[in-house]
This record gives sequence, C-alpha cells and structure tokens, in this order.
Amino acid sequence: MSDEKNSFEEDYQQYLKESLHEVSNLNHYSKEGQTEIVTIGKNMARRTNIMISLAILLLIVPIMTLSTYMYYAIGGKADHLIDVVTKTIYVTEPNMSLKPLELEDDISFFSMNINFDVFKRIGKEDYKAGNYDIDFLLDQPSFPKKNMLLDRQLPEFPSKESEVMIHPKANIPFNEADQWDILHKIPDGTVAEVYVSLNELMKPDDLKNSLPKNMELRWLAVDTGIDADQVNKEGVPITPLGYPAQYDPTTWSPFRTYEGPNEEVFLDILSLLSKNEAVAEKVARAKSLSLGSRLAYIQKHGVKVYGAVITGPTVELRKLQDVKEIRALKVGEVKLWNWE
Repeated sequence: MSDEKNSFEEDYQQYLKESLHEVSNLNHYSKEGQTEIVTIGKNMARRTNIMISLAILLLIVPIMTLSTYMYYAIGGKADHLIDVVTKTIYVTEPNMSLKPLELEDDISFFSMNINFDVFKRIGKEDYKAGNYDIDFLLDQPSFPKKNMLLDRQLPEFPSKESEVMIHPKANIPFNEADQWDILHKIPDGTVAEVYVSLNELMKPDDLKNSLPKNMELRWLAVDTGIDADQVNKEGVPITPLGYPAQYDPTTWSPFRTYEGPNEEVFLDILSLLSKNEAVAEKVARAKSLSLGSRLAYIQKHGVKVYGAVITGPTVELRKLQDVKEIRALKVGEVKLWNWE
C-alpha cells in the first residue's frame, strides 16, 4: 500500500514538473501586445453590439409600420379622419368643395399626411381655389398648411370686421355702396361670385324663390343663435356654418341627391363634427366652432338662413340690388365668361 502511494506521488510530481516546464516555455506578451489584445476585444464587442442593435431595429421597423397601418387602415381611422376633414370644408367654407378621389394620403410611423385641392364654383365652372396639407400624429391634426390661389380670399382668422355674410341683427362692417359700385364696374362679359346678407332670417326655399332668374344660389349661411355677435360665449370669433344650396351629383360629395335633402345632410354632418370638434376646429378658419350649442339651436328652431353665396353673369347679379330681401352684398371672385 505504501509503495503504491509513493508511486502516485512520484507520478504527480513528475506531471507537475512537466507542466511548469511547458508554462515557462510559453511566449510572454509585451505591454503593447496586451493593450492590442484588449483593444481588439473591445472593437469586437462594439461591432457585436452594433449588429445586435441593427438587428433589433430591423425587427422593430416593420412591426411599427404594420402597427401604424393597422391603426389607420384596418381600424378605419384614416377614412374617419378624412371624412371629418372634408366635411368640415363643406360646412365652414362658403362655396367651397373638393374632390376626394384626388385626395392623397401617406402613412408613416404613427402619423398620416393628407393633401388635397379645394375648388370654388364661379359661373358654370369649378376653379381651383387652393391646396390643403394636413399632418396627423395618430388622430391629432396639425394646423393645415394652405396655399390659396384666390384673388379675394376670405381672411384666415375671421372677425367682426372681416366677415362677408352678416346677420340681420349685426352691423354691416363694410361700405355697402362701394360694393355695389364695384359690381357695376366689372365688365359685362364676366361671371362673378357674390356674398349677400339678408334683412331678415328666411327659409332656404323662400330665399331661392325671391332671386332673379339666370343665377345660381350656391351656399347658405345658417342662423345658429350666436351669428349676430359673431363670437361664442367666451368671446372667441366663430365662422359661419352652412351648406351647399344645390344638389351635387358627384359620387364623392356628401350632398349628392340620394343622401337626402341638403338640410338633413347638413345636420348629420354637424352631428359628426360635434363628436370630432378638436379635429374640425383645427381645419376650419375659426378656432372655435361651438358645434354642440349651435346644433342644438338649429334642431330646436329649424334651418333659417341669413346670408348666401350666389354666382352668375355679372350683368344678372346687378339685379340683386332691387331684391328687397337683400340687405348688403360683397363681391367675391370674378372670372371670364363661362355661362353657357
């Protein structure tokens, strides 16, 4: 037993000597060599981290893109926001329309951009009035970037001094005689757009029947209970609310014939906008619409109008001066003859 133990110890010592000999024969790294090895290790670790980060980003990007498309497209949010924007134009911008078939939308990370042209009917033709460019962060819009092409465009921020259709209880902020004089001095071979203010509130059909022939009633400004003051209860300027007087047979218009009478469509639109007022107020010129109280007033008192937009041959529009229901007129856009 003792001999076996001694033999084991001898083998162990021999193995230990051989190992120490091998270690002593290894090449020793200089300080510079050690530094180089550490640097190489750091660079490799850095490259590894970058590659891992890029892989994660490449994985996140399609997930974020898909999530955004699902939010806007699959959930119907994009169509809903576009619907709110376009209908706001119809009921807050007198004699303005658009062609949603030409509307462009672009969806990116948690955002959407929509871009569209707006048009005005002057005489018998629709003229491009400008362009709207609106960015959305999820469902929150920015203020529109506008490029308007009108010669006599409405002010960006409405006020008592700048409105063109005036309630019977409000003072006229412009010289009526000057406006009639302008209309008489416009050449005969033209068509024009005019804004008229009435002496009293009227039903839409009564107004239409009071007008001379050979002109077209385009847009009606509706009494909403606060139009005489032209501000809401907080004193913030409001914009007129109204709707197209004519049926619009185009497939994209909310006022196409089979949707029902224009008055009913107008009320339906106000109901929609009242539930999306934050979006509507960003799009409209006035930054307060007070839609809830104004809609309730119309539902209680019915649709009565205090102003309108009319277009037609200039020589025919001059006859409006003899219409007793008209209190004042303001000249809008003028174009070459197209009344065929």
